Order: sequence, then structure tokens, then C-alpha cells
Amino acid sequence: MTTQTSFPGAGALRETGKLCQLGIDVVRTTFRRPFQLREFIQQSWFIVSVTVLPTALVSIPFGAVIALQLGSLTRQIGAQSFTGAASVLAIIQQASPIVTALLIAGAGGSAICADLGSRKIREEIDAMEVLGVSPIHRLVVPRVLAAMLVSVLLNGMVSVVGVLGGYFFNVIMQDGTPGAYLASFSALAQLPDLWISELKALIFGFIAGIVAAYRGLNPAGGPKGVGDAVNQAVVITFLLLFFVNFVLTTIYLQVVPAKGS
Repeated sequence: MTTQTSFPGAGALRETGKLCQLGIDVVRTTFRRPFQLREFIQQSWFIVSVTVLPTALVSIPFGAVIALQLGSLTRQIGAQSFTGAASVLAIIQQASPIVTALLIAGAGGSAICADLGSRKIREEIDAMEVLGVSPIHRLVVPRVLAAMLVSVLLNGMVSVVGVLGGYFFNVIMQDGTPGAYLASFSALAQLPDLWISELKALIFGFIAGIVAAYRGLNPAGGPKGVGDAVNQAVVITFLLLFFVNFVLTTIYLQVVPAKGS
């Protein structure tokens, strides 16, 4: 008689493998016909409805705090002319994708996880598999694509609102010069800064959708298990987002040279 032992962390490694497998299945199933257009539109509209207002409200203080902090710092070192470039680049490259991802994961991702989890405990997912309908193709793919689309759109909105908020607080509250604010931005910013921001938002939306779908399809059991799965999905997504953001930022700063260098 043999006993099977598992090394510490085997469970976490197994869950990570299943999560990656779900991501691969979603990518592969995305191109399968027929595309669930109606479900995709409904989920996109639902995610927009629960995230657009909180995202707009959060982006204003984010831009204001960055502008005020950088404005105070640049005044101390005598570099007020670079306040606009520093604050705008910080908002577009870092703050905007992070704010968008946190709202997508916290509001949209939790709703996706709760919806799929409730379907799972009601055995709707099992019934679909018995009927030969792929739950990934029918339910998961439209939700993940909707999260990605809304992330990209919200990222653009956060960038605009954050930059306008930073401009307002710098010019009105810190007596900054509007011309210097805009001139420094155009002198140091470049188009790849916007591309990396949108790419981050796209990847963050994919991660948020995949994690939410995975936890929703694998609840512990019962209503309490669904609630625990929602909490776990949000926490796991936050951790992955910050790690992926670090990796993407490091690669971008190494690959794309700074303007004027």
C-alpha cells in the first residue's frame, strides 16, 4: 500500500494551473462560431453601468492628488515648468490603468463571479454541459471580452478626467501657468505612453474577467461559498494586477526610450 504525499503549496500550484488553463481555453474559444454577440453586448452594458460613475468620481481626486503633490515637489526644487509633464505621465501611465482595473475587478468582476457562482450552485452549468453546450463559450467568453472592452474605454475616460482634474488643481489652487503646464506635457510625453496605458487596461480587463470567471465556476458550495469566491476573486485580481503592472512598466521603460534622450 502506497501513500501519496504532496509538497507544501501543491494546492496553490494546482489552482494556478487551472486558472491558466481557463485563460487558454477562453482565448481558444473566442474564435469559435457562433459568437455570442447578444450576451457580449448585455454584459458590456452591465459592466459600464456599474463602473462608469465610480470610475469618474475616483479619477478626479487621483488626478488632483498627483498634481498637488508633484506641484509642491517641483516648486521646492525649482522645476515648476515640468509639473504638467510629470503629472500627466503619472496619470496616463500608472494611475489611469490601475484605477480602471480596480473598479473593473471590484464592481464588474465581483458581479461576474457572483452570477457564475449562483449558476453553478443551481447546477445550471452542469445542465449546459450535459446538453453539450460549452459554458466557457456561452458564458465566460462574452464576459471576459466585455471586461476587456470596458477597461479600454474607461481607461481613456480616466485619462481625460484625471488630466483635466490635475490641470484645474495645478492652475487654480497652486497658481500654475497654463501655458507651461501644456508645453511641458507636449515636450516630454509621447504617443507610446498612451499605447502602454491602453495595453495595460486591456490586459488588466482580461485578468479581472478570467479570475472572476474561474472563482465563479469553482465555488466551495452553497451561498456562502459564492460569497467567499467573490471575495477571493477580488483579492486575487488585485494582487495579480499590481504584479503585472510592475512587469509591464519595467519592460516599457527598458524598451521605449524617453522622449529627448
